[in-house]
Amino acid sequence: MIEDRHLQAQESAVGGGALPSALEPTERARYARHLLLPEVGPEGQARLKASSVLVIGAGGLGSPLLTYLAAAGVGRLGIVDPDRVELSNLQRQILFSEATVGEYKADAARRRLQQVNPLVEVVAHRRRFHGGNALDLARGWQVIVDGTDNFATRYLSNDVAVWLGVPNVYASIHRFEGQCSVFAPHLGGPCYRCLFPRPPDPGAVPSCAEAGVLGALPGLLGTLQAVETIKLLLGLGDVLIGRLLHVDTLRMRFTTIRLKRDPDCAVCGPRPRIVEPIDYDQFCGGRAAPATEPGDLALEVEARELAQWLRSDRPPLLIDVREPGEAAIASIAGARLIPLGQLEQRLDELPAERTAALVLHCKSGVRSGRALELLRRHGWRQVRHLRGGIDAWREQVDSALADY
Repeated sequence: MIEDRHLQAQESAVGGGALPSALEPTERARYARHLLLPEVGPEGQARLKASSVLVIGAGGLGSPLLTYLAAAGVGRLGIVDPDRVELSNLQRQILFSEATVGEYKADAARRRLQQVNPLVEVVAHRRRFHGGNALDLARGWQVIVDGTDNFATRYLSNDVAVWLGVPNVYASIHRFEGQCSVFAPHLGGPCYRCLFPRPPDPGAVPSCAEAGVLGALPGLLGTLQAVETIKLLLGLGDVLIGRLLHVDTLRMRFTTIRLKRDPDCAVCGPRPRIVEPIDYDQFCGGRAAPATEPGDLALEVEARELAQWLRSDRPPLLIDVREPGEAAIASIAGARLIPLGQLEQRLDELPAERTAALVLHCKSGVRSGRALELLRRHGWRQVRHLRGGIDAWREQVDSALADY
């Protein structure tokens, strides 16, 4: 458990700022159930009113998180999200509806949150959180909350929070499981890099788009993030600093794991080696395209070009490296399903001739790029992958395919 001195530091570091002298009558009515709590009361509610929180990602985790922070009366909320609402989001991203499909998530979320609580200021950024803008976007907020689903942003949000000396409220989800913690080295706890100095190998951890996720799970984890954020702002209770809460919804088990700081951490250690943003995409293996060699085919093939090739006298062998559940939703006729995680163990199912023409595809082109690298390491040379994956095939060749 973090010592009391850390909770005291937490109250002054997170909840600072001049407090309003009194709440307006409409605020007293709106927040009446908070005011009944001795741990909150009028002073605590005024503290929330004077607080600010930056939320990175307005998707599955960000939807319940932002909703509860707005409803609680957090005075200023920031949203950073470059994506537009898609139909497949609605299974779990409760901020949105069919009417908002196609809109920027940041704009749709801001409009909805102002309906939830017009007393809250919402600042929306329709942009990606990256090394070139992260410090500017994060500066001035009291708490940073990570609601993203990619490792590059996860490491970046952690590093920025460490450099700015603010807490980073973290959660992640996968299928039926999730985890939550608060990273705050300035309050005595570890940072994300203390647990995971380096990201997993590319493709080792599938995203929600690849593996699926129970729709209610991000609601649970996003709500836990909201609870921890409010506790930080109010200086209440035993925050998840130095602890990781793991949730297994299939067994309905909540497990708490103790965390320790890494004395050699590259970011929060006594001799930090990372003191400014790095190339997080490269660090996390996001750039998978290997260099071409003389005599090789171009590494990517466009959807329309592939469609013509498949109709030719000498079509390539088409390999689908997605998961079976994805292939059941939408697939390209004639493709052989070999998920990326099984590919290296199933190379004997491919033509023995290393000069055979192969084309790999996944949903968007990321996993197929990794599969291409793997096959090239094993000697296949005439291998390409579908640019944009089955999403591009749907847009350019077969609009009847289901989206997911």
